[in-house]
Amino acid sequence: MKSTSITVYGIPNCDTVKKARAWLTSNGVDYQFHDLKKQGVPLPQLDNWLKTVGWEKLVNRQGTTWRKLDDAVKATVVDAPSAKTLMLAQASVIKRPVVDWSAGDVTVGFDAARWQQRVA
Repeated sequence: MKSTSITVYGIPNCDTVKKARAWLTSNGVDYQFHDLKKQGVPLPQLDNWLKTVGWEKLVNRQGTTWRKLDDAVKATVVDAPSAKTLMLAQASVIKRPVVDWSAGDVTVGFDAARWQQRVA
């Protein structure tokens, strides 16, 4: 395996996270997995994600968790602090996977072609 310090944040039963993890394994990329449901949302990383990729990209407005939220709750998510509060309370609303790459940058979601460029 290629030696890296990649951390994949997600939920094990999420289809996109499964694809991402399978891709990393099949390409010989060493990584750590952080289960957002069991281990929680790490505050220092969340702050970095908000700064790096922005709250709009992190909040999964297409997912089941978002759709099940009360409209009044959805209406309160208008900026980074309000999104952060929601993500800490409802980890499933975070778009997955969030990946902290060894180079120090962060990506959200899975894109095999872009990931191939990163690990090549």
